[in-house]
Amino acid sequence: MLDVKATLKDAEARMVKSAKYLETELSRIRAGRANPAILDQVRVESYGQKVPINQVASVSTPDARTIAIRPWDKKAIRSIEKGIMDSEVGITPENNGEVIRLSIPQPTQERRKELVKQCNKLGEKVKVEVRNARAETKEKLKKAIKEGLSEDNEKDAEADLQKVHDKYIKQIDNLLAAKQKEIMTV
Repeated sequence: MLDVKATLKDAEARMVKSAKYLETELSRIRAGRANPAILDQVRVESYGQKVPINQVASVSTPDARTIAIRPWDKKAIRSIEKGIMDSEVGITPENNGEVIRLSIPQPTQERRKELVKQCNKLGEKVKVEVRNARAETKEKLKKAIKEGLSEDNEKDAEADLQKVHDKYIKQIDNLLAAKQKEIMTV
């Protein structure tokens, strides 16, 4: 017979992963503020291997429009610059021989609206995943009735599942609203 609590926990775990994924992806969207997370996907050539930028340099944000990258080995400056140029960051690095600076440009109103659309698309994709987790769990509960689960237990489990679903949809909406506010703030 189906373990209802374990099934609900599995569904909630999937919903948690979806919300975390959205949070991570939204942090990578450049909203006109300096955020070291936009460099997470950048890989740099170091001693014959491609490694994340934070393994060869310290990354900081001295002000709202600048990211400073201070390599631990001065010889790595060229490979860090090349890694940034080859990535999808879209910012040209400037260096003074010791520190690489990335100046984050102020996005135009049109670009801001584009970023909001991108966030909404991402948010909808995550909501669909949360809904899929709910639908698959409901399906398991329906099958469990045939295997001997009482209808009352199934209805209670479905109600609990709906509460968990609503909680994560609300969390996703809050994440999107916060990111949209950040993007649209000039």
